[in-house]
Order: sequence, then C-alpha cells, then structure tokens
Amino acid sequence: LDCPDPLALAAFYSELLGQPTTYQSDDWVVVASNDTSSGLAFQLEPDHQPSTWPDPSVPQQIHLDIMVEDVAASGLRVLALGATKLDGENVYGDPAGHPFCLIRRPAWAPSIPAGQWA
Repeated sequence: LDCPDPLALAAFYSELLGQPTTYQSDDWVVVASNDTSSGLAFQLEPDHQPSTWPDPSVPQQIHLDIMVEDVAASGLRVLALGATKLDGENVYGDPAGHPFCLIRRPAWAPSIPAGQWA
C-alpha cells in the first residue's frame, strides 16, 4: 500500500490484524504472521493522494474486508486506532485514506482468537 508514512500505517494494520511487523526499512514496512509468509507491505509515497471514497475522483486503490466477531465494538476500536468513518455501512478509512470494511466473521471461517478483535 502506498502511503506517506509506512511505519505509522504498518503500526495501524499490525494492531488491527494482530500481526507483527516482520520487516522495516526507511521506505518499506511489512506486517505478516512471520518473516516467511505473505503479508501487507507499506511503501513510502510522499505524494500519496488519499481515496475520496465514495467519490471516484481519487480511486480507492485497495479495499480490504476485515473479519471480526462484533462489528459495532470493532468499529469503535478502529476509530480509536486512527481510522475514520466513511460513507457506507461499516466502511472506514485507514490513516492513509485507504477504505476498508469490517465484516462479521462468517460461520465457515475459523474463530478469531480471544483477545483479538471483538
């Protein structure tokens, strides 16, 4: 994900996903379950333009759906982490403006470990 501050955005997603930072340089930070698995990478883009969701004048660039047990409680938690509420049901913007949704964990998905997202 392009962003103006890779370390800050990685910290947000690290907390949101309950995953550690596995790599860090001045312009590239990775959050993953471990240093041998895929994860999310955050790349420095000093001229990054945040999405104008839902207005398409600046596209969303990426849109993640984050499974949680309790959407309402998790909404309060992501706001406390620095997200902003966007138009639409359970739609938020991360600190760099990328939209994401909180969705209730479907029955077929594994349970979310206690202590991670409500």
